[in-house]
Amino acid sequence: MALFSGAETHKRSVLKAVSWRILGTLDTFVISWLLTGKVALAGSIAALEFATKIAWYYAHERVWASIAWGRGAH
Repeated sequence: MALFSGAETHKRSVLKAVSWRILGTLDTFVISWLLTGKVALAGSIAALEFATKIAWYYAHERVWASIAWGRGAH
């Protein structure tokens, strides 16, 4: 059995992670800009946040894809 196998394909998990992260990063950028008043700083915060959180989301998604609990009858 492959590590992190499940109903979701790796490609789908990556696409979901990227689309969700874009929305989250835009949110982080706007909040950072409003709080600091500095576009460059807000951009740096958003870029770092994008890179780290997309990796964490992908790992989280793959772990959950491999867990049968809560999917109904097996």
